Amino acid sequence: MNAIDYSAVDAVADLAGAGRDVVRRTGSTALTPAQLDDRAIIPYADGANRRLVDAFRELRTRLLATASDNFITLVAPVSAGSGGSYVARNLAVTLTFDPTKSALLIDCNLRRPSQHQSMRVDACNGGLVNYLEDPDAEVESMLYDTGIPRLQLIPAGRSRQGEVETEYFASFRMRLLLDSLRSSYADRYIFLDSPPALGAPDARMLSEMADVVVLVAGYGRNTAADIAAAAGNFDPGKFAGVVFNENA
Repeated sequence: MNAIDYSAVDAVADLAGAGRDVVRRTGSTALTPAQLDDRAIIPYADGANRRLVDAFRELRTRLLATASDNFITLVAPVSAGSGGSYVARNLAVTLTFDPTKSALLIDCNLRRPSQHQSMRVDACNGGLVNYLEDPDAEVESMLYDTGIPRLQLIPAGRSRQGEVETEYFASFRMRLLLDSLRSSYADRYIFLDSPPALGAPDARMLSEMADVVVLVAGYGRNTAADIAAAAGNFDPGKFAGVVFNENA
């Protein structure tokens, strides 16, 4: 895969404040503008945030240009508080603007999960870590509707063993899960909400299973040295570029 030349993703940088088949369950409930705002999700319709929406649409279009098939995108913040979860969530939402495509967001930040809270999802059946710990767990129980058509969430879940192990991301079961989720539906695009790229190897390990990597830098938070160090963790052939984000 050819890397995208994002020497400056100006539109988003300035505005983004940025082993079995899986049964598809698609929600049909459209969220109201107030509910979208409550979840920090960009709106579908024209309005005051149109430039922000277009910025995400532009980023989505650039990612889609990298491959003809569905792919896995790792969205990794440089550090905690950079807004990686916000960008991952809304980039996944933007894929669903196209009625021929669906998206799956997976919260891989096992130590500081946030997507189920942000999206107001009651993760009563657990999530990713529960699936990885339990060989008898079924993928279907981990897929949650979000209120946005064609967008599902796999939350991080809660470990039954207490301490979360980084080695989960190096496991065969993790790789098998992603392969199964992607191969089940040709129109499904997967977004991994990653732990920070600096301070732990988690993001680098996840990037080995992704096709493309988007790095999120907190605007005014991360230095050029931080960004360069974080970017150095990833395969240049997968690295799409940096999004400067103002939203936590």
